[in-house]
Amino acid sequence: MVSVVDDDDAVRIATTKLLRLHDFSAHAFSSAEELLESPRALDSDCLVTDVRMPGMSGVELQCRLQELGRRIPVVFVTAFPDRNLEARAEQLGAICVLTKPFDADALVDCLRTALSPTADSPES
Repeated sequence: MVSVVDDDDAVRIATTKLLRLHDFSAHAFSSAEELLESPRALDSDCLVTDVRMPGMSGVELQCRLQELGRRIPVVFVTAFPDRNLEARAEQLGAICVLTKPFDADALVDCLRTALSPTADSPES
């Protein structure tokens, strides 16, 4: 199950539809806080999240999930590419950092890598 977190309605809806077209189970959330208040926060196998959002950022969301014991693969998407952000995200275990508008195939490839049974598990 992939959780998609983005405050931009159009991006969130399109990303969720794209994932479902590629046979991923996907649920959409308009904020990090909305995901954290949902039982899906603990059920997610992977996270696709915007970096910059009102309230909690995508990086802060990843840190919060880790504090809750959920070390799941994360794909960050951002309209504001930044080498420092990419380095921080990778340090936290991000699978990919994609720049909006991102290529649909690139996102699907990132998720397949993240969810591959042969991938290194972030839980270990």
